[in-house]
Amino acid sequence: MRFVKPSATLIAALALWVASGPAAFAQAKPAPARPAPSKAPAKVVAKKPAAKATTKVATAQISAPAPKRDPFQPLISKTDTGKGIPENLPPGPGGLMVSTLRVEGIVRSQSGMIAVISNPQQRVYFIREGTALYDGSVEKITLEAVTLRERGKDPFGKQVDRQVVKRLYPRAGEQ
Repeated sequence: MRFVKPSATLIAALALWVASGPAAFAQAKPAPARPAPSKAPAKVVAKKPAAKATTKVATAQISAPAPKRDPFQPLISKTDTGKGIPENLPPGPGGLMVSTLRVEGIVRSQSGMIAVISNPQQRVYFIREGTALYDGSVEKITLEAVTLRERGKDPFGKQVDRQVVKRLYPRAGEQ
C-alpha cells in the first residue's frame, strides 16, 4: 500500500464539504427530459410585437438597522434609574434636586433654622424645615448640616426614599 501526500486543494475541498454539509456538494439533479419533437407540421402563430414593458422599481424605504447593544454594558444603567436632570425644572426651591444642591450657610433665626443653599447654576435659595424640593423635602436643619429626604425609584421602578445629609463643611469624600 502506498500513501499519497494530500494536496492543499484536496484538504480545502474536504474542509468545505464538512463545514457546509454533504448536501451542498451533491450532484445537481438532471433536467427532466423533453418530449421528442413530432414530425407533424407545427402551426405558425403570429406573434404580436411586445408592448413596451414598463417596470416600476419599488422604492422600499430602507431603514438603518437598529444599533446593537454593547454586550459588556450592564442591562440596568445609571441613566435608566432616573438620575438624569430634567430639562424643564420649576422655578424656585421647588425645582431644586437633592443630588445637585450645595449648602452654602446655615442661619439661626427666631422663627427657626434657615439653610442657604445653591444649585449648579450658582443661584442661592433660603429653605426651612418642611420645604418641598423637586425630588424630596427638607427634614431637619442643624448648625452643621441639612438633612433631606430624597424620593426616587430603584432600577426596577419601585419607589425608594433615602435620607441625605448635606454638611456645611463636608468631610473628605463627601459632595
